[in-house]
Amino acid sequence: MLVISRKENQKIKIGDNIEIIIVEIGKNQVKIGIEAPKSIKILRSELIEEITKENKKANKDISIETLTNFSKVINEN
Repeated sequence: MLVISRKENQKIKIGDNIEIIIVEIGKNQVKIGIEAPKSIKILRSELIEEITKENKKANKDISIETLTNFSKVINEN
């Protein structure tokens, strides 16, 4: 992991087409801006963790019988 210090309005370049800009530094948070091509997904890690947690929970709620029946329906089409 690279750890560097930045001040407001300073930037970090990643490759040729990604730029991270320190927009504002507050008492308990830092606001950053990210400029990147639309083809690059930018997601907050806590959002990914929450979605993963919900998906795992949903998978536990589905019975093997339901999955087997669903599989049969898919294979018929």
